[in-house]
Parts: sequence; C-alpha cells; structure tokens
Amino acid sequence: MSTPEELPNPQDALARAHASRAKMAAALDEDQEPEPDEPAGWQPVWKRTRTPKSKAAKKLELHKQRRRLQDAGKRRLAAGESRRPRSRQNRIGNAAARRDARALSRVRHSSAWLW
Repeated sequence: MSTPEELPNPQDALARAHASRAKMAAALDEDQEPEPDEPAGWQPVWKRTRTPKSKAAKKLELHKQRRRLQDAGKRRLAAGESRRPRSRQNRIGNAAARRDARALSRVRHSSAWLW
C-alpha cells in the first residue's frame, strides 16, 4: 500500500498543467506549412508540388511504359505456350478423367431405369 506522502498532490499537477497550457497552445498555433525555400523532406505524392514535364520526358516515360507492357505480354505468351507440351502422366490422367466423365454421362442420359 502507498502512503499519503507518496501520492502526488493533485493541486501541484493542476498548477503544472496550467503553466504548460500556454506553451502547448503556442506550439499548436505555429504555422504548420514549411517555408517555400526550405526542403520539405519526404511527402506523399498527392501533397507534392507538381512540376510540369517536358515533351521529351513524357515521350520517354511512355516509351518505357510501352516497352514494359510489351515485355510482360511476351512473358505471358511464353508462359502459356510452355504449358502446352504436357507431361505424359498429366495426359494419361486427363484421358482417364474424360473416360470416367463419358461413362457417367452415358449412365445419366440413358433411358434405362434402375429399379
């Protein structure tokens, strides 16, 4: 158990809070925007000032983007074609599955009643 001497005095805490109130208000009232000539450091994209690009820079960026998309398309095509020659085991499995499905379909569509 704590003794009354160890407990902080509520009046002292209140006085400290009142004394620091003006200091806190001054800190909050300060201008939040950085000066225009000082570097802002990292900022999210939507807060950065927009710098217009030259025509050459735009063309270069679009050229790089087009190249990147074309390369991705080629990779996608190559990946699709590489799956074409399937392994023997895979072909056997598919054929067996087709046979099973065909047999089930015959039973399902047949007019023979199973009583």
